[in-house]
Amino acid sequence: MTKSFICRTDWPLAETDKGILRGFFYDGVYQFRGIKYADADRFEQPRPVKPWDGIKDALDYGLNCPSPEGPRTRQPQGEIRVPHRFWPEDEHCQFLNVFTNTLDPNANKAVMVWLHGGGYSGGSAIEISYYDGDNLARNEDVVCVTLNHRLNVLGFLDVSAYGEKYANSVNAGMADIVAALQWVHDNIRSFGGNPNNVTIFGQSGGGGKVSALEQIPAAAGLFHKAIVMSGSIPDDDGLVYTTATGKQIAEAIMEELGSPEHDFNVLLEAPAMVLEIAMGRALNNLKKEGYAIGWGPQKNGWYEGYVAYNGVSEHSKNIPTIFGTELCEFGRNPINDLNAVPEKEREQIIIDKYGKEDGTKLIELYKKAYPGVNILNVLTLDMMFRPTTKDMIRRRVKECTAPNYNYIMTLEFPVDGGKRAWHCADIPFAFGNALETPLCNIEGVTEHVQDQFCKAFTNFAKTGNPNHALLPEWKPCTEDELVTMIFDTDADARVNFDDELMAFYSTINPKFAMKFPAKENVKKRWLY
Repeated sequence: MTKSFICRTDWPLAETDKGILRGFFYDGVYQFRGIKYADADRFEQPRPVKPWDGIKDALDYGLNCPSPEGPRTRQPQGEIRVPHRFWPEDEHCQFLNVFTNTLDPNANKAVMVWLHGGGYSGGSAIEISYYDGDNLARNEDVVCVTLNHRLNVLGFLDVSAYGEKYANSVNAGMADIVAALQWVHDNIRSFGGNPNNVTIFGQSGGGGKVSALEQIPAAAGLFHKAIVMSGSIPDDDGLVYTTATGKQIAEAIMEELGSPEHDFNVLLEAPAMVLEIAMGRALNNLKKEGYAIGWGPQKNGWYEGYVAYNGVSEHSKNIPTIFGTELCEFGRNPINDLNAVPEKEREQIIIDKYGKEDGTKLIELYKKAYPGVNILNVLTLDMMFRPTTKDMIRRRVKECTAPNYNYIMTLEFPVDGGKRAWHCADIPFAFGNALETPLCNIEGVTEHVQDQFCKAFTNFAKTGNPNHALLPEWKPCTEDELVTMIFDTDADARVNFDDELMAFYSTINPKFAMKFPAKENVKKRWLY
């Protein structure tokens, strides 16, 4: 069946505060791709783009931020679970994309702004195929915005020691996102959106960015609701925790760039991809010396720090927020086909690992928390995001006037005999793209789960309340009751359901920490 496609020299057009953009219309949705929302010199804060005359095309996705693990070096792996796409890279990567079903400036539709995953070092707005926002616009009647911003060394290296204009370089990547939200505030009416009803949502590193924005006063008034998907990332998590100073990291990179005298200009002049490679080599060397190195926002006055440690920023106390996680997240179960293991052998495997007393208690608590779920999934119980998510919620409910909601996805997917929800598994459902994602297709299940999950997000974006007719009642959390909506073949709301399990499990397992060990540096392959 053919679908309507229109792209003329004079339509569709949208007028922004800097000039007129031309997009295209496809299957009921207007798409404007690769809109430049800001410019920035290396390590400096973003600034507005300059106006232009005439009509500028917005037909192609914008450039991605460079990464050492980009398309030149990445090896395909795990693509059946998380299918990636790659695109040309450049450090001038401040681009966004808009998906909308109307260009009526009076439509006042809710706006959902997506922040991609990949920690604070990789990823892009188009990296994963199910990031596209056309189904949200077409079927859920919201305006969807996705965006790129600076990452890794380009977005989070602290070079404040080298000049006042670099004072907030350690948060430059987050400053890009604030600039993107400012663009949305100033221009989204031309795309049918309401600048006073903006929801930010993101997963993994994107969820961390959502959490960080709630702690950045400069973002006050630029968003009104938030959704954190597997992204409660403390400042001392291995993903962002750094023991080396910005100057130590900068000097190590300078040395890799051929400047043992530490000339700051080599950092400014090195081509971006050379800088990325030098960064990777320098970080490996620092890790071998015992330093922890991570990329991410750092508390400095502009960013007020992780909420569970520092309290809720004043501007976010009235922002309704949803926090969610997956049952297994990063867990890689040592047993490939859990459901092929006979029932009577499952308990023995757990007892063999944890001992009779602890193993028996763990089995009992897991069955109580997750009735009907294969108990071997306890071997991949999420101890990275679930505990920190609960910490963040409990801190917020004490200090916020706005409601805070919680969910966990436990759905089993038809891969390798059945795998429960892992890191990223909920994203296709959030975007309404599950049917376009092969492994999300479960006969008689997918459409129902997607309707429950996606409409919860879009209703929340529209009203601040995720409840809708297809869900059981989803109450906000309180100081005494952490209400969790469990998304499986059907949704079910439960209260404090895994407190005993998590408390006991933490006594028999070391705290999970994201670690990126040093690698062996290969021989230099560039001249600089």
